[in-house]
Amino acid sequence: MKPGGIFNNGTVSDLPDPLVLESGQPVKTAKEWEAQRRPELLELFRNHVYGRAPVERPDDLSFKIIEEDKNAMDGTATLKRIDISFSGPGGKGQIEAVLFIPNNRASPAPGFLLICHRGKDNLDPTREKKSSFWPAEELIARGYAAMAFHVSDVDADDPKDINFESGVHGIFDEPERAPDAWATIAAWSWGASRVMDYLETSKEIDSTRIGVVGHSRGGKAALWCGAEDERFALVISNDSGCTGAALSRNKKGESVARINTSFPHWFCKNYSQYNDKEENLPIDQHQLIALMAPRLVYVASASQDNWADPEGEFLSCLYASPVWDLWGLEGLTASSQPPVNTPVHSGNIGRHVREGKHGMELSDWNWFMDFADKHFKNP
Repeated sequence: MKPGGIFNNGTVSDLPDPLVLESGQPVKTAKEWEAQRRPELLELFRNHVYGRAPVERPDDLSFKIIEEDKNAMDGTATLKRIDISFSGPGGKGQIEAVLFIPNNRASPAPGFLLICHRGKDNLDPTREKKSSFWPAEELIARGYAAMAFHVSDVDADDPKDINFESGVHGIFDEPERAPDAWATIAAWSWGASRVMDYLETSKEIDSTRIGVVGHSRGGKAALWCGAEDERFALVISNDSGCTGAALSRNKKGESVARINTSFPHWFCKNYSQYNDKEENLPIDQHQLIALMAPRLVYVASASQDNWADPEGEFLSCLYASPVWDLWGLEGLTASSQPPVNTPVHSGNIGRHVREGKHGMELSDWNWFMDFADKHFKNP
């Protein structure tokens, strides 16, 4: 697929081209992408959608192992619970990361980090309660580390907190919030990067082969995390929909106006000016997918999840794909939506549509792992 000619094809009108600079000049090389277009797109998304974090890695970031069990999961895994601590002008914060590391590997393990917005019981370190939302046993059996944190440790998912006084906002924000100040989704993304800071210190984890995973609102956070933090080799969005993987201009399922009205704490204040005016956005979500290039990205949908717009999620993958051409790589290798339960894994953009409703199930995870097996070359 060649750049140009696909952005005004009658399916979606006036879609901004990821390979054209704001000046109108085309991007023809990977070097031009990295030096010019990628920073330009990041700034557009920060200014208009996700906001900008006031701090990256805090100077006093520290890690403490609060629990270790080398015989977890009947001896197949080592459990570690890590306190990730930091402070800022507004006080102190702490994220607890839960890690299961396979015991039968001779080399550091690749793994998946889940941004979990559902109940903490989905991350039960005792494994007395198990959930297909985070199938840690299956990940371990496939040779992957299973890692997760709960978003509430970073910022509460509270639409009433429109003044952003809790969580990391209360710790790091300026007294007067700018219209492009970060909100909840960007805060969760920031939290995933702090877990990656720890993973880079672990001799048991291969931090160069980590996938960040999120479902629904967590999928939005995973995508923004992967866009800003290039240390993640694989970025996985599951049913992320509006302001996740789905094109805003496709105008199916949830809309920009609806998401900003229902969840005013998720995105920066500037984003609300595009309510019912998606065509005025200077970017669209295919360009967010493109920000992962030349790394791996996976966009999963569910057949009955019309609210998340599976068609729009597919189109984002399709229209992002020309960016991988700059490296001589394939993005999405399907030219049309793949049949239900038929994953497409051959290119650097993975894609499947699972039969069923909004959710993340074991079948989704198995396809994520199949994709990682292929591209990580996991033994």
